[in-house]
Amino acid sequence: MGPLEGVKIVDMTSVLMGPYATQMLGDYGADVVKVESPEGDITRQIGPSRDPDMGPVFLNCNRSKRSIVLDLKKPAGRDALLRIAADADVLVYNVRPQAMARLKLGYEDIARVNPRIIYAGLFGFGQNGPYAAKPAYDDLLQGASGLSHLMARAGDGTPRYVPTALADRVVGLTAVGAILASIIHRDRTGKGQRLDVPMFETMAGFVLGDHLGGLTYEPPLDQGGYARHMSKDRRPYQTADGSISVIVYNDKQWNSFFDATKRDDLRADPRFATFSGRLANIDHVYGELGRMFLTRTTAEWMDLLIAADIPVMPVHSLTSILDDPHLVATDFFQSVMHPSEGPIRNMRVAATWSDTPVDLSRLAPRRGEHAAAVLKEAGYSDVEIAGLLRDGVTRMPETSDDTIIRTARG
Repeated sequence: MGPLEGVKIVDMTSVLMGPYATQMLGDYGADVVKVESPEGDITRQIGPSRDPDMGPVFLNCNRSKRSIVLDLKKPAGRDALLRIAADADVLVYNVRPQAMARLKLGYEDIARVNPRIIYAGLFGFGQNGPYAAKPAYDDLLQGASGLSHLMARAGDGTPRYVPTALADRVVGLTAVGAILASIIHRDRTGKGQRLDVPMFETMAGFVLGDHLGGLTYEPPLDQGGYARHMSKDRRPYQTADGSISVIVYNDKQWNSFFDATKRDDLRADPRFATFSGRLANIDHVYGELGRMFLTRTTAEWMDLLIAADIPVMPVHSLTSILDDPHLVATDFFQSVMHPSEGPIRNMRVAATWSDTPVDLSRLAPRRGEHAAAVLKEAGYSDVEIAGLLRDGVTRMPETSDDTIIRTARG
């Protein structure tokens, strides 16, 4: 099921950036084989859970995958990885390339057994600069890309991080597109290749696309920053009893807003009358709107703005969004039965396809749950798999394959 049915991905990623990307590929129909260390992906331990090895961050970034545990520091574990990768379309990793080289799993090592493979690395920095070997995390890249500086300029002067792993997810999304482009190229030419997706460069382009501003020109016309985004009053507006998300943007919307609120005085004010006038006085414009929204309740504003066809949305909490009428109608949150965790809330893939619908029946796996099946597909016999279990090269849950486990215990 899904447009990527028949594509095999070897997923050597952990934490968030890589798993988010490979989950999307799996959601789209690819067979994603998640290769975990004996300790497992650390996100298994994040958040409240029924099982300490199956936390919510892991559940929400690792569905549509099969899991195998391999100790890649052991020669037999490395050999197993190479055999699994021999018929794969893509291998994805998100440690530093230097770590892959130490494991003797660099691009040349993988391409030797599979020259058609796309060898995709998601890591901190481009490999031709002085930061090449530096470690990278989401927080570091939010700061380095200018995002935390922008939070300070638009707020109280204190640099802050966006309260979600924005850099990890932006780079993960970028990687999905780059991997799919590489597959198209491989299918046209027959040639695999190494693909690097660095976080720093990706996030710099992501942030500065809006905010390079006058620094785009040489010599610079200003010190950068998109004025509307930087306004301290660009935020959800407080109402008489809560808050609301509203944007009055183009001239048509502003005229509708003036009509609905009976504010002809603002219509005649040059600071409100034109797009350029509003942009030049954006702090005053947003400040005036903030004062106006305090005069009515959220429900009153919602009714008035919807009737005037002005863009408006509620300001949801993490619990109220679960009952959003649109998400309920589109069945975005689906209650499903996880085979080991019981009932959980699953989020539907937002994209839809008319001819190749996706199937989300494969929920996040237990550590090593599919080891036996993956190894058999790579040509291992039951006796060989039992040996790998006995030697600690792989592991699997007690219920995965009782026959193999009994053989391993001898």
